Amino acid sequence: MESSEQNRYSRQIKLPQVGEQGQERLLDSHALIIGMGGLGSPVALYLASAGIGSMTISDFDRVDDSNLQRQIIHTEATIGELKATSARASIAQINPRCNVSVIDYELDGKELIECIQSADVVLDCTDNFPSRFQINDACFAAGTPLVSGAAIRWEGQIATFNPRDSGSPCYRCLYPDTGVEGATCAMEGVIAPIVGVIGTLQALEALNVILQTGEGLSGRVLAFDGIAMEWQSIALERNQDCPTCSSRAEFI
Repeated sequence: MESSEQNRYSRQIKLPQVGEQGQERLLDSHALIIGMGGLGSPVALYLASAGIGSMTISDFDRVDDSNLQRQIIHTEATIGELKATSARASIAQINPRCNVSVIDYELDGKELIECIQSADVVLDCTDNFPSRFQINDACFAAGTPLVSGAAIRWEGQIATFNPRDSGSPCYRCLYPDTGVEGATCAMEGVIAPIVGVIGTLQALEALNVILQTGEGLSGRVLAFDGIAMEWQSIALERNQDCPTCSSRAEFI
């Protein structure tokens, strides 16, 4: 680690859970962030500022003025640009040392699995069930930990699904795929800071995963009510009949 990096990350290095060895691990790590909207914005900015060495950001949408109410990685000047491109420019202003790769089209199939295999942690910052199911299945096929977040109205939730942990459930254990479309922010609305609350926690949990600081949110869901200002921790057990995670000995 260079002296300039030691100074930049000095407040983290002071932590016994990090130290120089942990910071080196962060600098050598690769995060895949899928979705550069309300959740992906704080995730990308905080991971870059914390010293994640490489980041792949994936989003095929373009910046719209209705995004600026909550998607803090974008600005008035980037309206009309691809979100992935806009996000990369903002990340570079925070930490130009972070190597950012951009995917400005929808990832799926074999390419999705290959991108997930190359990452140390995946952050699902999408806003629809079909994408979440697909990302979950690909993470378990690749054996890569997944930090999943969701936010709508005044509510949010976050969970970690780790295919390398024999006791860890997956996203389908939480929400069986019934083919029913869920509500979206465009349909139901969302208060601006709620995505920041959940996205920031996703970034923190990704650091926990990389640094191996503890069990974190594996095996439970953390839910937040922004009106009551209450948190609820909900235990989540693995579904023994889950089509995705019930058989995965190759990852353990």
